[in-house]
Amino acid sequence: MKSYRKELWFEIPARRGFVNITRTVQECVADSGIREGLVLCNAMHITASVFINDDESGLHHDYEVWLEKLAPHAPVEQYRHNVGEDNADAHMKRQIMGREVVVAITDGLLDLGTWEQIFYGEFDGRRRKRVLVKIIGE
Repeated sequence: MKSYRKELWFEIPARRGFVNITRTVQECVADSGIREGLVLCNAMHITASVFINDDESGLHHDYEVWLEKLAPHAPVEQYRHNVGEDNADAHMKRQIMGREVVVAITDGLLDLGTWEQIFYGEFDGRRRKRVLVKIIGE
């Protein structure tokens, strides 16, 4: 069995944002030479996420609204974590959206559903963060 590892780095200029990383992950699969296996993508920061869903702007807007209702940023003093920080909501948003995804690789391609795409979700941006891509297989 072969393995491959790469870190993808992001610096989202806003507090929150979603980045479609499907093409970049597929490039990693191609670079790995692995034709059959699994790819793990996980956010290496506790205020960011990797998730799979549709790449549709209305859905992304709905996520923003829904997440803000579930874990509003303000008032920041509502959270015990926010002592010298203001990102407790980002930790909660990450928990909701998930840490990682695992996708099958079949015949050298990501084996995703018709509308499925892989996203990096940022909930406390304005600094560099990374996603680990780990691929195993043959």
